[in-house]
Amino acid sequence: MEYYLVKWKGWPDSTNTWEPLQNLKCPLLLQQFSNDKHNYLSQVKKGKAITLKENHRALKPAVAEYIVKKAKQRIALQRWQDELNRRKTHKGMIFVENTVDLEGPPSDFYYINEYKPAPGISLVNEATFGCSCRDCFFEKCCPAEAGVLLAYNKNQQIKIPPGTPIYECNSRCQCGPDCPNRIVQKGTQYSLCIFRTSNGCGWGVKTLVKIKRMSFVMEYVGEVITSEEAERRGQLYDNKGITYLFDLDYESDEFTVDAARYGNVSHFVNHSCDPNLQVFNVFIDNLDTRLPRIALFSTRTINAGEELTFDYQMKGSGDVSSDSIDHSPAKKRARTVCKCGAVTCRGYLN
Repeated sequence: MEYYLVKWKGWPDSTNTWEPLQNLKCPLLLQQFSNDKHNYLSQVKKGKAITLKENHRALKPAVAEYIVKKAKQRIALQRWQDELNRRKTHKGMIFVENTVDLEGPPSDFYYINEYKPAPGISLVNEATFGCSCRDCFFEKCCPAEAGVLLAYNKNQQIKIPPGTPIYECNSRCQCGPDCPNRIVQKGTQYSLCIFRTSNGCGWGVKTLVKIKRMSFVMEYVGEVITSEEAERRGQLYDNKGITYLFDLDYESDEFTVDAARYGNVSHFVNHSCDPNLQVFNVFIDNLDTRLPRIALFSTRTINAGEELTFDYQMKGSGDVSSDSIDHSPAKKRARTVCKCGAVTCRGYLN
């Protein structure tokens, strides 16, 4: 007769009991147990797997240890997923998935929905003027006041070229929440999944629904710091082989967004030299041209299950940064190898 060691919910390990299959009314947990055991056995060498299967009296300690770790990981990721969805303010749901390894939630990451200014930096999120349009498509709206074109068509798709700023209607505008010039400010509308990649790129983000081309997908948010502080942190990140810094260089180069500790789903989006997301500068309530918001739009149709990527060297101007091409010995920094696998791969992230 098969017996299973049961950890009772809400009780310490000291109260664990061995139970026969007939006493267990938890088909989902039993299926997960079976799947985890199968996955472990399929990962080991064939000869070793046969040895493991030959012992019918008990699971080998390595198998049992893996199953317990996988169960604890599953609980931790579910709790993290619940926390992310409690903290988010946008419509789209966030899911978390790891079928690759035993990595759990990041230990030093805090989910935020908007820029977090570092000490000494002030973000004035109150517009000084707004439109009085009845129909922002046909009247002189906020973009026209700023000397640019309205960014969207009637299908809520972006119609302006990369490098052109987006000016959306703001809190002082008399148009309502259904105004066609309010897209980025409504947040992510798509359900996304933070998942563990199998190509050594750590966590990534994939869409769970089809995304039309030229559609707003997400904002890139984080801690707003000075460019001097960004240079200091950048050297530390390069040595660790990570990069989360995004220069706000639409008109000047005073500030940088650092999404290493504080960020949203975009923190987990991987780099690609052939990305499916494009960067745009956005101005809504804060019209300070030194501090644009960073929005990511799809460059093509993205199918459900497909990973989302953007070019880490892409600037809001639409150009690829050349900052990494620095021959000065004083500024020589560690290079991070790119693993995107694109035909046009440049070889390095920085």
